[in-house]
Amino acid sequence: MPDLYGFSLAESTAKVEAIASVSPEPSVVVGDSFGGVTAGTVRGAGALVFLAGWILDVGESPAEVLAATPGEPGEGLLALPDADGRLRLDPDDAKAKLYGDVGDVDEPAAVRAVELLRPEHPSIFDAAPARVSWRDTPSLYLRGPHDRTMATPLPARFAERCSRTEVWDTSHSPHLSHPAAVSDLIERQRVGGSR
Repeated sequence: MPDLYGFSLAESTAKVEAIASVSPEPSVVVGDSFGGVTAGTVRGAGALVFLAGWILDVGESPAEVLAATPGEPGEGLLALPDADGRLRLDPDDAKAKLYGDVGDVDEPAAVRAVELLRPEHPSIFDAAPARVSWRDTPSLYLRGPHDRTMATPLPARFAERCSRTEVWDTSHSPHLSHPAAVSDLIERQRVGGSR
C-alpha cells in the first residue's frame, strides 16, 4: 500500500498506476475516505472499491462539493489550521466521527488510528481530477449509515457513481470495525469484479 501523504492528486494517481501496471493480475484499487479521490482516477485497475470514499467527477473539487452540499449540524470533520497552515483534525471529533461513536471500532484501535492522523495542506480541497476511471471500471461503494464525516447526501451521491453499492451497519471506518469482512469484500472484487 503506497503512502500518498503530501502528494498532489496527479502524483498520487501516477504512483498507484505504476504499482497496478506491474501487477501480474488485475489490481483492485481501494480508496478509503478521501483516498477515494485518487482511486477514482487510477487507470488500469481490474476493479475499484470505495470504503466511504469521495468520488469526484472531472473538474469537480472537494471544496465545490462541500459548498454545494449543506450538511446537518454535527456532520463533517472539525479541522483547524496548525502553525504551518496545514489542517489538523480535532482528535476527539475525529475519534468519534471517523472511528465510530456508535461503538463499531474498539477503543484501542480508535486511539491508535487517531495517533496516526497527519495534518494536510488545505490545497487538497482544491484538487479536481483531470480524468476519472470510475465510469469504465467495475466498482463497489461501501457505506455505513452511521457515517457523520460528510454531509448526508454525499454518500448516496458517490455510491450512484459505482457499479454496485453495499450498506453495512458501520460508521466511517469499516476497515477497522470489520477488517475480515472488508478483506473478503476486496477479494470478491479481485476474483469476480463488480459488474
